[in-house]
Amino acid sequence: MTKPLIIVESPTKVKTIKKYLGNTYNVVATVGHIKDLPAKEMGIDIENGFKPKYRIIPGKKKVISSLKNAAGDASDIYLAPDPDREGEAIAYHTAEILKKQGRKFYRVLFYELTKNAINKAIAAPENLNKKKYEAQQARRILDRLVGYQVSPLLWRKVKGGLSAGRVQSVAVRIICERERAIYAFNPEEYWSITAWLEGNEPPPFTAKLTKKNGKKIRIPDEKASTAILNNLSESRFIVEKVQKKTIKRNPLPPFITSKLQQESIRKLKFSAKKTMIVAQQLYEGIDLGPGKPEGLITYMRTDSTRISKEAAEEALLLIHERFGKQYALEKPRFFKNRKKAQDAHEAIRPTSVFNTPEKIAGYLSKDQLSLYTLIWKRFVASQMEQAIIDTSLISINAGSCLFTASGSTIKFPGFMTLYMSVDETDERERKADDLPELSEGMVLKLNKLEPKQHFTLPPPRFSEASLVKELEENGIGRPSTYAAILSIIRQKGYVDFVKGYFRPNELGFIVNDLLVESFSDIFGVDFTAKMENSLDSIEDAEADCLEVLTRFYDPFKKDLDAASESMLNMRGIGFPADLTCPDCNRQLHVKVGKNGQYLACSGYPECKYSTNYARDETGKIQPIEPPKDEATDKICEKCDKPMVLKHGQYGPFLACSGYPECKNTKSINSNHAGQDTGVKCPEKGCSGSLVERKSRRGKIFYGCSRYPECTFAIWDKPVAKECPECGANFLVEKTTKRQGAFCACMEKGCGYKEK
Repeated sequence: MTKPLIIVESPTKVKTIKKYLGNTYNVVATVGHIKDLPAKEMGIDIENGFKPKYRIIPGKKKVISSLKNAAGDASDIYLAPDPDREGEAIAYHTAEILKKQGRKFYRVLFYELTKNAINKAIAAPENLNKKKYEAQQARRILDRLVGYQVSPLLWRKVKGGLSAGRVQSVAVRIICERERAIYAFNPEEYWSITAWLEGNEPPPFTAKLTKKNGKKIRIPDEKASTAILNNLSESRFIVEKVQKKTIKRNPLPPFITSKLQQESIRKLKFSAKKTMIVAQQLYEGIDLGPGKPEGLITYMRTDSTRISKEAAEEALLLIHERFGKQYALEKPRFFKNRKKAQDAHEAIRPTSVFNTPEKIAGYLSKDQLSLYTLIWKRFVASQMEQAIIDTSLISINAGSCLFTASGSTIKFPGFMTLYMSVDETDERERKADDLPELSEGMVLKLNKLEPKQHFTLPPPRFSEASLVKELEENGIGRPSTYAAILSIIRQKGYVDFVKGYFRPNELGFIVNDLLVESFSDIFGVDFTAKMENSLDSIEDAEADCLEVLTRFYDPFKKDLDAASESMLNMRGIGFPADLTCPDCNRQLHVKVGKNGQYLACSGYPECKYSTNYARDETGKIQPIEPPKDEATDKICEKCDKPMVLKHGQYGPFLACSGYPECKNTKSINSNHAGQDTGVKCPEKGCSGSLVERKSRRGKIFYGCSRYPECTFAIWDKPVAKECPECGANFLVEKTTKRQGAFCACMEKGCGYKEK
């Protein structure tokens, strides 16, 4: 009889689980999903209750064969993919493939890969969770209904290769609306006045003007500032009130997924996707010595701040040992979950606080250690004593004006000894030690008054961290989807990621405007958030899957039919721009062609004027006239006339000045064989760089400059740009008929792309 079989999702887990269970069980991995909807069709039978048509994923037949061989005649199979909706789908599909008379399937949930947790989960298996599977399936169906029906509409109306997504299009909308708010923003001038003062004892200090005649003051311009300064020149500065108090600050709870991503982005400069890749490695198990794999953190997709009593008590023990009794709580601190938080998982924490970062540093990569340290410190700090902070607030009268000075000093650091979030670290608190001892009624010496001009600032563009926060606060997506959303919107070519901030490009604006006009509800923030709640309700057995899908699809189908007829055709008519044609004075329209968007005369084909355009800082469209032909010293070898430098859709080229009689052209190619690309050879320990070479048949490839010592070579042109997802030190250029030209990461399992 074949031993009972445990089936996990990732091959990395196999080694960790085998370590603790020995030879009692066989352990194999599905290596992710084994079934999915077909790639080249929608795969949803709408008329038959939205029935999905799952297919075995191409390339997974070998995995399925190994699963069947491992199952043999085993009567008990433990399905242990990740404890979330995607894991439940993998479990269901695996059970379908291995179904056999007399065979029993059990669902095992590993929230952490430690000996105790693994044995406990195996000893108390559960049934497959049909409702959780239906929630995953509903999300998959909804995404297909939208993506596979709206995307073809964009191909017809805008250009081929575009795509729309139920959630990512909403994220693009949020970015577009923020950019338009920046365009519409009008900065307003205001002034501040700072008084440089001295008391009876040092040090000198500054105070800000905050009120006039008992009301909050706003100084609109220099004239108003000067008037106040003139009045103050004769005033005495007298201490009106000295307020001193002690406040206690609590530590933040352990990480949930969104907060881990935000803090990792800001503190470690990781992307959201890289954060989740590294966290998955820490969860699945790291070799802490030969044959000693161990899961270092709990499951990393969660929106719950719940922690086990045992983990909290272990943290208190460590705090006693490392920091002393005064830093440790008498009993564990627990945190309340937000409303609608899924409480099945704990917060993200180390599986054992005694695996300190310094103890296991030698077994971790640099990225793994950085993220583990962040998680470890945040969790341990959550069980430490409060910080005690002394604050001072000084109110100073000067005629009808009130100035204030404030400061704080840490009396007892508590948890702040170990960890402070970016927000806490960035607080610009003046130390109370910088304020002198002052008493009410004391007359102060005025050294100078400093006026300063300011302007109000527009709303900031979204960084990865602030976009995750925006999505979370608006109920868009869930812990398992934030990183995917951010990756997809960058890959689809609708937004650019410039100096760490998202900025919609022109194609993003065009597609967003068309989608919002035709599908205002479907791609609305409120609607998408309600749909997320509906998916949660399916999982919680509070809503019926078919009812949710029907309620969504009926109005969506009406919008889809209407959009097929009424959506503006950007290939033909385009939308009007507030500009007139310089050739015929008719209105210019924004259109989209195979090479991108451009301005064209609405009088086409009578008037063939067209040009590129850009937007100024207010968002207004500005034509970009093409560069004029430039004379060169080159001579056409066909007709002996001078060649001129022209600029076409693929860049500059040489053309005969005798056109149209002579149509001779030449490309300008700077990529001579042997040219250094500026990309370091990725082979471990190699000091060479990648250079352009030609094969025997004349085909360009890129190989190491240290050949033949190093034989690394690739066909795709390397680009000296670090992958923002996985940190690989270069990308490569690729071109396909459907997607056009784009850059992609070569790193296995990354999949990052950008226009």
